[in-house]
Amino acid sequence: MSTDHASLANCIRALAIDAVEAARSGHPGAPMGMADAVTVLARNHLKFDATAPEWADRDRLVLSNGHASMLLYALLHLVGVENVTLETLRNFRQIGSPAAGHPEFGHLPGVETTTGPLGQGFAAAVGMALAERMLRARFGESMVDHHTYVLVGDGCLQEGIGQEALSLAGHLGLGKLIVLYDDNGITIDGDTRVSFSEDVPARFAACGWHVAECDGHDPEALDAAITAARANTDQPSMVAMKTTIGFGAPTKAGTAAAHGAPLGSDEAAAAKQALGWEAEPFTIPDALAAAWQAIGARGAGARAAWQTRIDAAPAEQRREFQRCMAGELPAAFTQAVQAARDALLAAPQTVATRKASQMALDALADSLPELVGGSADLTGSNLTRVPAVEPLFTRESPGRYIGYGVREFAMAAAMNGMGNHGGIIPYGGTFLVFSDYARNAIRLAALMRLGTIFVMTHDSIGLGEDGPTHQPVEHLAALRAIPGLNVYRPADAMETLECWELAIRHRHAPSLLALSRQATPQLRQGENGMNLCERGAYILRRYGSGDDLTLLATGTEVALAVEAADTLNAEHGLGVRVISMPCWEHFEAQPADYRSAVLGDAPRLAVEAAGKFGWTRYVETEDDVIGMTGFGASGPGPALYGHFGITAAAIAERARTRLGL
Repeated sequence: MSTDHASLANCIRALAIDAVEAARSGHPGAPMGMADAVTVLARNHLKFDATAPEWADRDRLVLSNGHASMLLYALLHLVGVENVTLETLRNFRQIGSPAAGHPEFGHLPGVETTTGPLGQGFAAAVGMALAERMLRARFGESMVDHHTYVLVGDGCLQEGIGQEALSLAGHLGLGKLIVLYDDNGITIDGDTRVSFSEDVPARFAACGWHVAECDGHDPEALDAAITAARANTDQPSMVAMKTTIGFGAPTKAGTAAAHGAPLGSDEAAAAKQALGWEAEPFTIPDALAAAWQAIGARGAGARAAWQTRIDAAPAEQRREFQRCMAGELPAAFTQAVQAARDALLAAPQTVATRKASQMALDALADSLPELVGGSADLTGSNLTRVPAVEPLFTRESPGRYIGYGVREFAMAAAMNGMGNHGGIIPYGGTFLVFSDYARNAIRLAALMRLGTIFVMTHDSIGLGEDGPTHQPVEHLAALRAIPGLNVYRPADAMETLECWELAIRHRHAPSLLALSRQATPQLRQGENGMNLCERGAYILRRYGSGDDLTLLATGTEVALAVEAADTLNAEHGLGVRVISMPCWEHFEAQPADYRSAVLGDAPRLAVEAAGKFGWTRYVETEDDVIGMTGFGASGPGPALYGHFGITAAAIAERARTRLGL
């Protein structure tokens, strides 16, 4: 049997048809249309060893149009990646199968990132290219020198995040990023002319990209375009491939009918006949299987040469590279944390928690050269930039601080891509209210169990005069609803340091720090040798010998609860405990006896300058929550707290009413 290009590409098409038919669900059209491009890429360009799919210096291949997942699964199976078996493909989209409907990071070797919502794979690939550039500058080309390829469709470029990603990558000149654009002219609603008519190559070119256009079914043209893209190292490159969705299907090719549903048994059989494919379902003829296995082994020599260079590198450099890629923290980090704690105990600080965050970063970043920061055009407000993460990343110099511009969504997704790549601990800042823009990437970080750190300042009505459009009310509840996301709202400088320590240590869960604009006193001024925030909630103060009332609070409102408790004890002799709850997620993970011991049996009130939703897991009704019942208002922050009744006096009065005093 011939092992020419067409026959190799048809292996991908046949497996995609078979898996979608077996699942009675899926998207056969895009894999059939992009099979030629992926075959050329794998056969001639991709630096990848199927026997070591997690090799650190491999090229990254991201399928941003993740509905075409069978394209990636078929490729991984054909090149011989272990565990991507025919049985895996037969169970495509079934419960318990690692071959999920959209590629899921961590489910199968070779899946570089989770790509469900369109465009996020593109932005994650930008993050991977950023990581490659920074690590190459730090460790040298002998250790780090690879490309990032990303397959995108029309939907990825219609989504706003697609524009954010291509604009950022062009501005930063990420020359090792190559986009293969599947220009098939079809979306779910039919021909793209329904909603999409711009000149896409011109759009990329306007943003500083090298652009090529070719027939997506011509292997020679594809090879030439990718070769030119690889040679252009000063700009990211986009290859616009004109393809036919459902290539080979007699009646459905080139139509929306090939997009999101099985071809059907008759059309599937006719498509195979048109392609000259005679093998049984889920069967690859021996000669073609061997040819694909040889493609999968093509990178073995490059990997062996890389390993030789790693072994020959100076021992300290080699160990540091291996430590970073393994996600292990240096011993100096623990020492830096302790020194920062000692400094706060020696000189307690009354500062905004956003300022306390900057202080923590200043204390810790020197010990973590893999820590990479940034902000979505709010550096002076988020306070995310410290000397240790200088200089700014530019196209000429890949520094440790990235100016993402007003691109919150792309920032969050690019940080996820850095985490997918490895060797980098990314953090980036914006206002908490703009977590709405970044929310889907925050959700994917949790889904992928990535240690991305989201720094969200201006966390309440305390931001003041910018008004209700910028004052987050429902955001804490919405973020706490995301499974696997650790939401930290520290009360003071010491808690902020502890939350930063936890965010850095938790490499398999994302963290979000909600930080204040307004100053708050340092309530923790004694040392017990423990990171109390790790428990999620703890007894901060106890007044009196009895147990009459419990006040629960987060963030800057903890200081108000302490003031109210002091008043209630002084005026009524009440036994009051004040519970600081910097992280509900950590608290819920504690043993039941610890949670019971902290909360106690007394009546409880909760205080948080945000919506009340969610607090009834800890108090009886929302009447027991001192918080917001609607949106905020424009005015000075302290005045707004008084206007909305979130004050120590209001807490004390509510307590008297609750206790019948």
